Amino acid sequence: MPLHISSKQNPKIKQVLNLQKHTERRKTGLFTCEGMKEQEKLLASGYQPESVFYCPEILSEQAVKSFYGQALPDNFYSVSGDVYEKIAYRGQSGGILCIASGRDHLLPPAPREKHPIYLVIEGIEKPGNIGAIFRTADAAGINGIILADERTDLYNPNAIRASLGCIFTVPAYIAGNAESLNWLKQHNIQIFTTWLEASHPYHQVDYTQACAIVLGTEADGISPTWVEASDKNIIIPMRGKADSLNVASSGAILLYEAMRQRGF
Repeated sequence: MPLHISSKQNPKIKQVLNLQKHTERRKTGLFTCEGMKEQEKLLASGYQPESVFYCPEILSEQAVKSFYGQALPDNFYSVSGDVYEKIAYRGQSGGILCIASGRDHLLPPAPREKHPIYLVIEGIEKPGNIGAIFRTADAAGINGIILADERTDLYNPNAIRASLGCIFTVPAYIAGNAESLNWLKQHNIQIFTTWLEASHPYHQVDYTQACAIVLGTEADGISPTWVEASDKNIIIPMRGKADSLNVASSGAILLYEAMRQRGF
């Protein structure tokens, strides 16, 4: 029988609210995840929930137990409607959320695949863009995303929401620019940077060998470190009045061209 919580001042409720802050997530190594689709991917990717909260006015206890199965932790709580409304980061999230531990996301000793394809996102700050990029990367089936010079933490609730849980399904690595660059060079992975000068149209580049596509912020682009280390600069032709594309849209165009060349 789950413990019922009806007070917004309960320490467990305060913990959930605190984990909406970047500083608390970084300090504790924990994060919150809400939404059925998001939590399905979290569980399927091997994350272990530390606590589960559900609202019986929205979802039954049996439904929660069926959803989590053996992954249901001992810290299992039912909460009143007004408490759930307080802790839910967004509105319609299925009446259930959990707290789970994040991962280290260190670069591996070596790629597992013979001809991997990675996306490098440098210094991107908007969690919605990060989430959209992960959702596209999952759909395209690439081998991983490297967050270089990370400025927004991967477990930001908006990143999880925008990715529909795909931040759990796509291998993610977090490292500084120098470490990321050295790792790619060490493993003979070609680097293609999105850069306006001396660039090749993106559809005229061969992505069938081991490669990494580098994206930067819409405001600043990528840093000179990546441009100088690049094997080839690539560009998406612009025919209208806009001078740039949203970074997530650019990522989708480039990844799908790369996977088209690889025959999906």
